[in-house]
Amino acid sequence: MPLDLRALLTPERTALVLFECQEGIVGALAGDTPLVDAVRRHRTLEHAAVVLAAARRAGVPVVHSLAGRREDGAGAAVNCLLLAAGRKSGRPPLVPGSPQQAPVAPLAPREGEWVLTRFHGVTPFHGTELDQLLRNQGARTIVLAGVSLNVGILGATVEAVNAGYQVVIPREATAGTPDDYVEAVLSHTLRLLATIAPVADVEAAWPT
Repeated sequence: MPLDLRALLTPERTALVLFECQEGIVGALAGDTPLVDAVRRHRTLEHAAVVLAAARRAGVPVVHSLAGRREDGAGAAVNCLLLAAGRKSGRPPLVPGSPQQAPVAPLAPREGEWVLTRFHGVTPFHGTELDQLLRNQGARTIVLAGVSLNVGILGATVEAVNAGYQVVIPREATAGTPDDYVEAVLSHTLRLLATIAPVADVEAAWPT
């Protein structure tokens, strides 16, 4: 593990953000989608659970960033192909309190962890208090895990960098589709904005 990664992940100045690790997106209630297939093949949730456990042991603040929708869809614009696809999927909406909207069981929030729900947009900073909560806890580095590298993790990284944060992406704790695109976006875009590290190195950087 590079020495600068340990310094970058000092627990007092770091927060973990788990993005859209929800039953109706990547869990048992998501159906058969390319993203679900990628998450299962690469054991993304298992790797994210390793990062989450390490963060908890080290006392790193944890934020569960969730998508939510009203039953009638009010307040959420269908202004891009991604959001339109979600509306037309036929799956139950991510109504807060529903099984579909809940975080997947292996990553279920614990008391004291933040749970932020947004009703519009595709990134965790949009329309939420995420930036203020992170700053108020002294975070200068954000560890981003979850889905997807296509949009959510990519957009969150750009937003975080624009806001002055360092970003660390634990490689195996993220997923996207297809595999060749994931490798391309990691190699040609995200590595220019964030530190991409193996899950084992992130785990080792946080003392028990």
